[in-house]
Amino acid sequence: MSDYSDKNKDKGNFEEKKIKDKPIDEVFVEEAAQIDAVLKEFDKESNTRHFEGIPKAIVKYMLVAFSVYALWMNVFSSLPEQIRRASFIGIIVFMAFMLYPSRKKGSERCNYIPWYDFILGIVGAGCFFYFVVNFQVIVDRAGRATPTDVVVGIIGILILFEICRRVVGIPILIVVACFIVYAFYAGFSLKRIIAHLFYTTEGVIGTPLGVCSTFIVLFILFGSFLDKTGVGRFFIEIANSIAGAATGGPAKVAVIASALQGMISGSSVANTVGSGSFTIPMMKKTGYPPEFAAAVEASASTGGQIMPPIMGAAAFLMAEMTGVAYSKIVVAAILPAFLYFTGIFLMVHFEAKKLGLKGLNKEDIPGFFKLMFSRGYLLLPLVVLVYCMMTGYTSSMSACYAIVASIIVSMFRKDTRMNFASFLEALENGAKNTIGVAIACSMAGMIVGVVSLTGLGLKLATGLLTLSGGITILALFFTMIACIILGMGVPTTANYVIMATITAPIVIKLGIPMLAAHMFVFYFGIVADITPPVALAAYAGSAIAKCNPLKAGFTATRIAITAFIIPYVFAFNPEMLLGQGNSIIQAAMITVTAFVGMLGISTGMEGFMKTRLKAWERILCIAAGLLLIKPGTLTDVIGIVVIVGMFVIQNMKVKRTQQA
Repeated sequence: MSDYSDKNKDKGNFEEKKIKDKPIDEVFVEEAAQIDAVLKEFDKESNTRHFEGIPKAIVKYMLVAFSVYALWMNVFSSLPEQIRRASFIGIIVFMAFMLYPSRKKGSERCNYIPWYDFILGIVGAGCFFYFVVNFQVIVDRAGRATPTDVVVGIIGILILFEICRRVVGIPILIVVACFIVYAFYAGFSLKRIIAHLFYTTEGVIGTPLGVCSTFIVLFILFGSFLDKTGVGRFFIEIANSIAGAATGGPAKVAVIASALQGMISGSSVANTVGSGSFTIPMMKKTGYPPEFAAAVEASASTGGQIMPPIMGAAAFLMAEMTGVAYSKIVVAAILPAFLYFTGIFLMVHFEAKKLGLKGLNKEDIPGFFKLMFSRGYLLLPLVVLVYCMMTGYTSSMSACYAIVASIIVSMFRKDTRMNFASFLEALENGAKNTIGVAIACSMAGMIVGVVSLTGLGLKLATGLLTLSGGITILALFFTMIACIILGMGVPTTANYVIMATITAPIVIKLGIPMLAAHMFVFYFGIVADITPPVALAAYAGSAIAKCNPLKAGFTATRIAITAFIIPYVFAFNPEMLLGQGNSIIQAAMITVTAFVGMLGISTGMEGFMKTRLKAWERILCIAAGLLLIKPGTLTDVIGIVVIVGMFVIQNMKVKRTQQA
């Protein structure tokens, strides 16, 4: 993976284009094929088979039928929850074997599905429908599994492992396998493990899959319909109108657009490639180094997963897992997200100042108010979704209303109007995008199952506390490392489920409030996408920028340094999470001082303020910034004095230079 760009230099996967001389629509059309190529390389969920003619139509209507089934199941069905979940994953497994080849090269052959994939798909689905058909009998046995039950369960889990390898990747597979091995080590029999993991709501069809089969699948469908309205292009254009003319404008456009797009995409990699195909060439054209351009896009796209009000669907899942109201989670996430993107924005600004980069020409930038007046209505579905969630509607119904709103707003303009063909395409894409998340959630369910069966969560917490010697900061550091390892290559929703199950109880045991603990582990699970050695978002960005992937990963880690600082701050000072009993004045003070703190950290990391900073000045700026991010009167005063003093010194240097 690290030599991806070298291997593909002659393939023309992303030629630099004179983007500012072309209409944005033309850029999107030209780059569609290249986007697919990069997604297939770095996003396993995009590595699907290629179909044409009648087979393509069959696959299309299979996916459409699944989306319709998901809508019916959530709006009208009164079937028992176990039947709904088992049938949901059974259909997913069958569709996955039809769409995903066993190797990457398998997607290059048109209209070809090997015979063994048909068998695996049918048998895999059959294992779950065995549970559906025999549901009442299995329930009446009260956990006493028959030999047939055990065999069916083993086959079902093994087939699930294989499709997970194809769709999601090996990292989560290894984690689940280790947990199952631990269950044997803890003394549980094969029969007990299979019965627990396959036939109860503490395993494959557990809470993660239950959440996926209800509101996550509907949220994915909503995202698919919303995409048909052209909101992705609108996000880029609106970001361009806000920051395009600023110093180093294209990079700031990337930060804003990726933050907006990322919160609804649910995938750091897909967001990096989608918006990065437009923003990365623009950044390079402006004068940013290729690895910096790739890192900016990857960092901002990854940050979209922590951007309220949607947070890549994690906000809904967090509400389900913690029992905290959705509205409180959204409010609590505002300040950390603000600081994250402020940090990236400032890094971009000082890098542009250091390199002497300018913004785009004003004649190439669309007018903000003109855009909002002509296409601002595209934001209405998001408003509907948030309003419904805030006013007490269920997540499922909120997503349904938002889908309807997306269809309605698409009718406002001829170029976005949704016809029957695009309606079916939205259903098809929604089903296709659900497969990877559902598989990951079913695997995460097995982790939850082993933890509940063996009591491993408590043992992990006790062991980590022992390892840290009871020192909270060390325990949090070890938890951070665990989160980054466990989060490698895992989709956002499944990522959060794994963190909430394995690592959040450890943080809670340290005496940190539940919401702060869940936010802590979620942040570090997400930044695995930009943290080497498995920085998939950064690697995807490097393919577009044609630069060294590992260098892009380390640069992304530096740019997103706030993501490694902020969680510690709200872990020790939960008042940073707004809505937790904070006063308005306290919230304002936290926001202002934290912003100044990010200013200090950014100048120190970039080595530039008004002029280049010396090593001791950089260290001083970073230290002062950290003091300001940590709430407290004394630390705030010291931090402000140091940073203001540094600005004064820098201004004096500039004046002396000008006079000389």
